[in-house]
Amino acid sequence: MKRNREEEEEEKNKRKMEIVWQTPAHPAVKEDYIFHNGKRHVRPYHFEFVSHVNKRWEGKTIVDLFAQEFRGRSRDYYVSAVKCGRIQVDGENIPVSYIVKRCQKISHFLHRHEPPVMAWDVGILQNEPDVLTVCKPASVPVHPCGQYRKNTVLGILQAEHGFAPLYPIHRLDRLVSGLLIMAKNPAKADIFRQHIEAGLVQKQYVAKVVGVFPEGEQVVDASIDYNAREGRSTAVVGISNDDTTLKGKASCTKFTRISTNGTHSIVLCEPITGRTHQIRVHLQCTGHPIANDMLYFSDNVVDRSTLGTTADRAAALSGSSPETSCKNHNEECKYCSEDFTLDPMCTHCPNLAPNGYDGHEEGLWLHCVRYSGPEWVYECPYPDWASLMFISSPYMLIKPEVPPAGPARNYGFKSGQEIMEHDFGLIPAWN
Repeated sequence: MKRNREEEEEEKNKRKMEIVWQTPAHPAVKEDYIFHNGKRHVRPYHFEFVSHVNKRWEGKTIVDLFAQEFRGRSRDYYVSAVKCGRIQVDGENIPVSYIVKRCQKISHFLHRHEPPVMAWDVGILQNEPDVLTVCKPASVPVHPCGQYRKNTVLGILQAEHGFAPLYPIHRLDRLVSGLLIMAKNPAKADIFRQHIEAGLVQKQYVAKVVGVFPEGEQVVDASIDYNAREGRSTAVVGISNDDTTLKGKASCTKFTRISTNGTHSIVLCEPITGRTHQIRVHLQCTGHPIANDMLYFSDNVVDRSTLGTTADRAAALSGSSPETSCKNHNEECKYCSEDFTLDPMCTHCPNLAPNGYDGHEEGLWLHCVRYSGPEWVYECPYPDWASLMFISSPYMLIKPEVPPAGPARNYGFKSGQEIMEHDFGLIPAWN
């Protein structure tokens, strides 16, 4: 009997130690997520990263390749990973001196830790036979990219609602919130693509910017040059001639002030083109950048005393010591380490979040509210931060306890005066 119990315990421990290697084909499920301190974490999981040897990699040793191309880990780690079979070529274990050849398949088996995102729901707005629209929360990427796979809009919708496959028809940056339109089949996605390429789609965003934005329509027509290495765009202003050619792609955005309280303004943004960070860069050009966009603040800000405050800046201004910040970061990252299996080869364990995550998440005050095209319109409610007292009209916005049902209806606005029904009500300022 004792031997049987020991054998059962040994078999149980053996099953517990077995690793199930996930691939992109494995869907996200509800049990993958851990919620803590207002953030959505992903339970760390084992994952097979696959790449193929290109011309630049050809002729390098397997260790040199990883140490030079993937610098997030040490050379010693890659040596150990090759020796224990965590790095393979064409499905086979290889020595550390192995020289890779063109087009070979390289597998890197990792214990994957995804960065957390804010724990807001991905709110479903409209669920049609061929189209799904949602209100994307800030901080959540749309689709798998970089360190994110399950902590994405597509991953969350599949895990919590069973929506798959979905085909996003436009892009929203990770820190931007608002309307996201997705087709449910390739044929519908292709129709949207044709409308976009033909210039038949109108886009509207709202932004909260620094200072009193000018009245009347403001048009910024400045080319944008995106630097992928820095992750930052630059507006290029000037006139090209036969001798000089301006960098960047032609870009144009229309801005109209909705409201202002003297310190900040809510601005309607209508991008005519679709460049990376276009709205953010063009608002910088006006001298009224988004009020919590630290990436695009510049010397020509109208009033530096009214700068927005990010989570990092708020901590600095509060007088928190580096030791306190570090302690809070460690508590955040090491939370619930007992809720997932530690991997002795993992460079992130026992932390829940990956190394390098700074513990702060904050969305930009930039929100997509409307997309329209030939015979179709999709809209999204305004965010809470878009409610400001009007000083240029006899109205102010208030938020009712229960938002009225039905789609948003935008009746247009002039000179900072907007009439909007959905999750805001209107009362005269003198009441």
